[in-house]
Amino acid sequence: MPVPQGGIVELRTTTRMRSIGPVLLLGAAILLIIASRCWGLTPREILVVANRNVIPSISLAKHYMKSRGIPEKNLVTLAVPNTEHISGRDYEKDIAIPIRTYLKDKDPFRFIRCLVMMYGLPLKVDHPQPSGIEAELKTLKAKSHALKKQIKGAKEAGRKGELKEELRAIKNKILKFQHGNRNASLDSEIALVLERNYELAGWVPNPYFLGYQGKSIQALPRSALMVSRLDGPSAEIVRRMIDDTLLAEEKGLQGTAYFDARWLESEQRKTSGYSFYDQSIHRAARLVKESNLVPVVLNERPALFQPGDCPQAALYCGWYSLKKYIDAFYWQGGAVGYHIASGECTTLKEQNSGEWCKMMIEKGVAATLGPVSEPYVEAFPPPEVFFGLLLEGRLALAECFAASNPFWSWKMVLIGDPLYRPFKNHQTAGGARNRP
Repeated sequence: MPVPQGGIVELRTTTRMRSIGPVLLLGAAILLIIASRCWGLTPREILVVANRNVIPSISLAKHYMKSRGIPEKNLVTLAVPNTEHISGRDYEKDIAIPIRTYLKDKDPFRFIRCLVMMYGLPLKVDHPQPSGIEAELKTLKAKSHALKKQIKGAKEAGRKGELKEELRAIKNKILKFQHGNRNASLDSEIALVLERNYELAGWVPNPYFLGYQGKSIQALPRSALMVSRLDGPSAEIVRRMIDDTLLAEEKGLQGTAYFDARWLESEQRKTSGYSFYDQSIHRAARLVKESNLVPVVLNERPALFQPGDCPQAALYCGWYSLKKYIDAFYWQGGAVGYHIASGECTTLKEQNSGEWCKMMIEKGVAATLGPVSEPYVEAFPPPEVFFGLLLEGRLALAECFAASNPFWSWKMVLIGDPLYRPFKNHQTAGGARNRP
């Protein structure tokens, strides 16, 4: 999983790092107080979206809505193919327009704050690249090569600076074509369904992200929605996730929190994006330990947790085993966790997939998150922010994700009941879920 280098991705990453750093230094408690005063997702603010071409999609939607007391009118049924990919054209025609129409016609006072995408809906949307992209990319690369020669031969500092700025702009355009691609998770795209004319290539900053608060961020959306997904390898597993969530919330999530760092905190490489997230895993472990809600196991060895290492797992965050789930965990009912790696949510259905999102759901977690394709490490929610908000207990799962997720119109998917608050009562009763 690469760290972005140069051009527009580097600039956005730098902005984000500069934005989030001071916020994290304020301490989790301040973040929690600020967020808690403003938020508090309720059932009437949820719009459930199901696929009427997939019978379990409708039945699961109704089961979830009844369980959570979501009004019957807060259901939109679509007719889309039962596939995990959808083209940009079909996405707009068959998904975005019907949801946009509902929100404008049936929700004129904007009560709806969160969408729930149900089992049976596509996972990823592929927008077509503009025509002539290969020719333009070739021209841009030639200009870049010529500018590098001019910079090398420039003698005046001012002229060299001008050429470097021109080269940076061209690199930005190249990166938009090469890396800032136009595919995204459907959920991350639909978060901006009420926005118009935003750039499809690359990511769009998320206005909910705590790291951006009080900062001047360009192209910040005004009408972004929160989005979560109730999905998995089978309808039976999705029903189990819903029921486990409700039970864990009622009794309080109990078990152990497992955090899998790669280095000792004293040995971190301070300038690396990887180091930033490794340090965030350390800080998340410290936050959970200080909360006294669940015991914590922190692995600082390069080797990941191995089979049998993690009994009664309630919380988890770690990295990096690309598309190779390690069966180390006996998950508690209602468990929440995620694995930081490049392609851990490209499918939730393929039988032979070893991706972490699919396998964690199959083995017993109730909520997880991951990317549908290469997101760059900077796109992941910083663990200390996500778990810090979750522990505080006032914000629902979708709000914890929204406040810690840097980008929309990008790669990330949140899977789980958006209303889930595993520590809302700060209780510690519960039961373990054995692996199937």
